[in-house]
Amino acid sequence: MAHWVRFEEAGKISIGKLEQDKIAVCTGDLFGQPTVTGRVVPLDSVKLLTPCEPSKMVCLWNNFHAAAAKSNLKEPEEPLYFLKAQTAFHPTGREIPRPKSYSGRVVFEGELGIVIGRRCAGVSEADASNYVFGYTCVNDVTAFDILNRDPSFAQWTRCKSFDGFGVFGPSIATGLEPDSLVIRTFLNGQERQNYPVSDMFFKPRRLVSLISQDLTLLPGDVISCGTSLGAGSMKPGAKIEIEIEGVGRLSNVMG
Repeated sequence: MAHWVRFEEAGKISIGKLEQDKIAVCTGDLFGQPTVTGRVVPLDSVKLLTPCEPSKMVCLWNNFHAAAAKSNLKEPEEPLYFLKAQTAFHPTGREIPRPKSYSGRVVFEGELGIVIGRRCAGVSEADASNYVFGYTCVNDVTAFDILNRDPSFAQWTRCKSFDGFGVFGPSIATGLEPDSLVIRTFLNGQERQNYPVSDMFFKPRRLVSLISQDLTLLPGDVISCGTSLGAGSMKPGAKIEIEIEGVGRLSNVMG
């Protein structure tokens, strides 16, 4: 198992393996064959960035039995998803900016993110793992009051793609079995979400396969698996943390 990070040091962007409070610096392509340089830097001496630069984030809706049951939603026949804009992507430790054009509720959603490692199109479920690089924590931030403001058109892209609303990191964990993971979300230190990946309608490997039938997934793309019970509002100054054991802890403050 390894935890890969991307960081800025003295104006230079690098990658490395996170080892407790230090980073083993590497060179090369994260999704190729990066080389360990032998240099180690303290974690607190650098600025963490998003652990990769996706061309897109594919985000699931209605993907958990418990949440569907509470909302009287039927099990979907196929994955229901939307895309977040690249300009929404935001790293751990940075304040989540409140949009100047919006004054309504801002909602957190703690989720598991699948990070693609190879160009992926039309793959089978049996082969899907070969296209996954690893897993990360996601906060799928939402300007909730915009979603259904116009009854003629649900505004998924707009309400989910404000700058800073695609929070993920701090690292990408490799060598994990995703189906046994549990996602926990904390608001100002109080647990608000605690749910297992095993409750998904479409589990990670199947998601990769089915989504790849529709659109080509590129190295670094993230599939955010959807959320379950407990998502809620974040007020200015609130601290929101997404924790997945073995993956990491994503921590931000709402602006």
